[in-house]
Amino acid sequence: MTEFPDKINNEDQLEELLSRPGVELTKMFSRVEGDIMFLGISGKIGPSLAKMAKRACEDTEIKKHILGVALQIDPEQQKCFSEMGIETIQGDLLDKDFIESLPACRNIFFLAGMKFGSVDNLPLTWAVNSYLPALAAEHFRDSKIVAFSTGCVYPLVPISSGGSVETDLPVATGEYAQSCLGRERMFEYGSNKYKTEVILIRLNYSVEMHYGVLIDIAIKVKNDQPVDLTTGYFNVIWQGDMNDFVLRSLEYAQSPSKILNITGPEILSVREVALEFGRLFGVKPRFINAEAETALLSNSEEAFKLFGRPKVLVSRIIQWTAEWLNDGGKLLGKPTHFEVRNGTF
Repeated sequence: MTEFPDKINNEDQLEELLSRPGVELTKMFSRVEGDIMFLGISGKIGPSLAKMAKRACEDTEIKKHILGVALQIDPEQQKCFSEMGIETIQGDLLDKDFIESLPACRNIFFLAGMKFGSVDNLPLTWAVNSYLPALAAEHFRDSKIVAFSTGCVYPLVPISSGGSVETDLPVATGEYAQSCLGRERMFEYGSNKYKTEVILIRLNYSVEMHYGVLIDIAIKVKNDQPVDLTTGYFNVIWQGDMNDFVLRSLEYAQSPSKILNITGPEILSVREVALEFGRLFGVKPRFINAEAETALLSNSEEAFKLFGRPKVLVSRIIQWTAEWLNDGGKLLGKPTHFEVRNGTF
């Protein structure tokens, strides 16, 4: 049985947890044919996802060439990738000539996307989220593709609904969500045209110690800032569990493409989570507004049937988050804006 610490003490320990492969993932990589490429490896998720894949491959003692592609990779990340034996290629994925220069690869994980500041540069948002997927779907038409999407393509739903399921029709509110739906449509088009095996991951929301909905709420409680309850409910999943699910989803790519929700099993209350952080910090949270009857919620029962339940409980993540903030741990400094209800990010 996997053991987890009571506290995450440093960056190295956090990175080990986020990239620790499970037994089922290791077994899967013993069956997977071909090499692996991560497009957009330098973002919030890419490094730990690629490292988990590398560790799983090493555990199988099967050699696979693992590549990561990004516009920019900072020197510290580059050093870490090199030490692990992950080859990196830097270049602009929006450059058609560059993307066509990339080597053929059997297994593609597509992580490139734009959310933060998307409303300030809508043409670039659409280019990254819709045009780039079209280029990737064309160039990697002979590959198996796992492509990140977002639960934001769903509408706000009643709390009592249990969350949106994969068969629900998307109602993309705002141009960010619309451009992400465009991403899905481009991969769907490629899957239909070329019989490319594709799986689209609608993620909602991944959390770890540097960023996420729990960090957003915890910071407000700790700093005596009012917590807005209007969007009063949410889903989260520990990024290590999410990484495991996403990598294992490779075996379920198909043509026509498949959609899969990935999030945690609970519908969490902003109020209750804030009160728990208040208890851990020894402060009384302040609240404004009242809970709306709807929220952006996803139902991941289909993923749980395939992969089992997440191993890290939300109660443990809340404890880790409080300890991390009390110790002055490093933060990404990019709020999720999970409270937004009009699709403007």
